[in-house]
Order: sequence, then structure tokens, then C-alpha cells
Amino acid sequence: MRLTIYLPVRIQLWLGKIIAWMMAPFLKKRKRIARRNIELCFPQLSEGKRQQLLDENFRFMGMMLIETALSWWASDASLQKRVQYYGLEHLEAALEKGKGVILLTGHFTSMELGGRLMTLKQPGYVMFRQLKSLLFNAAMMQARIRNSEGVIMQGDPRAMVKALRKNGVVWYAPDQDYGSRQSVFAKFFEVQASTVTATARMVKMSGAAVIPFVPRREQDGSYTVSVGEPLNNFPIGNDVVDAQTINDLIEQEVRKSPEQYLWVHRRFKTQPEGKGLLYKKP
Repeated sequence: MRLTIYLPVRIQLWLGKIIAWMMAPFLKKRKRIARRNIELCFPQLSEGKRQQLLDENFRFMGMMLIETALSWWASDASLQKRVQYYGLEHLEAALEKGKGVILLTGHFTSMELGGRLMTLKQPGYVMFRQLKSLLFNAAMMQARIRNSEGVIMQGDPRAMVKALRKNGVVWYAPDQDYGSRQSVFAKFFEVQASTVTATARMVKMSGAAVIPFVPRREQDGSYTVSVGEPLNNFPIGNDVVDAQTINDLIEQEVRKSPEQYLWVHRRFKTQPEGKGLLYKKP
């Protein structure tokens, strides 16, 4: 992985396609999940269009290994040459208020690199969840410590609030299914999705602003990082409405580049009627 950061961009893009082709036989289960998610979220598309979106999505996933390597080991100077930023003034204005910022994003294929690209402009704290692979766990932890102001472990809200109260920036992606505990059901692409209420709770406890940001890879191998305006009137105190606000925000960004979203996660695993129902084989 580390050696790939020294390759020319065009070779990295070519290698990403090769990785996608090589990993396909080993990710049949994940491909079924992605296909089902796309089917649920884009019922208006024809079967051919959904297959095209799935194929494009896996090509972007092929680059994830290289993008992760770039986020862990590439120099600041080399990354600066490949990125353009939009909307940084929203982040600067929020920090002037002194109550911290929750930099909210979704699980896009370039998410890991996107976090590193943001730290080039604004140092911040990153969330971390233990991985099953001890090697990847150690490498990712080292990289995130090296390239951030600190690591906040998932399930440690006190550490997150403490960072926000110091007017820190916390990188946060809440768009995964963590079960029904401390979650409510809100729609994501018109499908009921178990959605954590932590974002609203953290804002209530800290007064922080919630600012969306989205990293995207362009066809030439460059990247854009788009930072949006802070959420207004959030939270309102209704867990379902607040969760819906977050889901709508992420959905809006996913629709702009659906091929770059991480569809392989079982986003709709937990349903009001039980677990796994939407992913059962017919």
C-alpha cells in the first residue's frame, strides 16, 4: 500500500481498476448488499442503470486501498497539488464563535483521504472504531494520531464533547446502522433506516455547529472537498426530526455522486419489524 503513493496519478487510477477486478470474486456477498441497497434507494432506475451504477461503484472502491495509503503516508505537499476546496469560509466563521464544529460527512469511498485533506486546512479530531484486523487497526491508529489533533474512540461521547468545548473540530460520519440502541428510525432514500441520535446530543451538550463536508474524486485523479453552510435550527429537540435532518443532508450529497458512496454496508439491516429482513435472499 505504501509503495502506491509514489506512483504517477495515471498509474494509481489504472491500478485501482485492476484492484477492483481482482477483488470482485472475493466480495460477492458485499456486492449483493450493494446491489440490494441500490435497488432500494433507486427503484426508479432500470435494471441496466442500476447495474451500471453498481459497476461504477466497485471501480471507485478499487481506489480505496490506494486512497487510504495516500491518507496515511503521502506528504502534505503532494496532497495539496491534488485538491481543491470549496466553502472553507463556513468552517472559519463557525470556529470564530468558539463552540466547536462537528464536521459531518457520509461514508463515501474517499472518506479516509477526505479527512486527511481537511486536516491540511484545519486540524481536528477524528473518530475511531476498532478494526478486526490487528495490522490495519495499528496502521490506521498510528496514521490518525500523526495527522490529527487527537483520536476519539467510538462510544466515548465525553471525549467528543470535551474536544468541542475546546473549540475543536471533530470529524464525524453517523450514516451507518449501529442497531436500535440510542437510535431512531428515519428515512434514507425513502427507506426506514436506524439512525443514531448522537449528533443532536453532542450539539445540545456543547453548542457546536454542524457543518457538512464531502470529498469527491474527479476523473483526472484530483479531489474536491466541499464544505457546506452550518445547519440552522438544529437540533429542535425531537429525535426523529433531528435524525431525519441528518439523513436528508447525507442523501442530498449522495445523489450528487451515488457511484462514490459506500453501498456495501447494510444500511437498512435494522428495521422496525426485525433485523436483516430487507437483505434476505428471495
